Amino acid sequence: MGKKKEKVQQEKPLVKMTAKELRELALTLEGIVGVHAMNKTELVDAVKAAKGIVDAPGAKKSIDMRAIKLSIGELREKRNQAKAEGKKKLADSLRRRISRLKKKTRRAA
Repeated sequence: MGKKKEKVQQEKPLVKMTAKELRELALTLEGIVGVHAMNKTELVDAVKAAKGIVDAPGAKKSIDMRAIKLSIGELREKRNQAKAEGKKKLADSLRRRISRLKKKTRRAA
C-alpha cells in the first residue's frame, strides 16, 4: 500500500516544448554547439538534425507574399475587365478570390 505510482512521462513533441526545455534537451545531445544563443526555431531544427528526424513532406510551407500580391493585381485587372463587359458573375467570383488571397496575406503577416 505504501508504494507510489510511478508517473510515466511521454516525451512532448518538440514544437510544443518551451525554449528552456529544448535547451536542456539539446545540452544532452552531442553535436549541438551554441545552445544558449539559439532561439526556439533554431533549437527545434538542431534537435531534429541531431536525432535524425526528417520533417513530413506535408509540412507547412512558407508563404510567398510577393507572388500572392502579384496574383491579386492580375485578378483585379480581370475583374475590372469583367465589369466593363457586363459579366457580373465572373466579376463576383474574382472579387471573392481576391478577398481570400488578401486574407491569406494578413494571416501570414
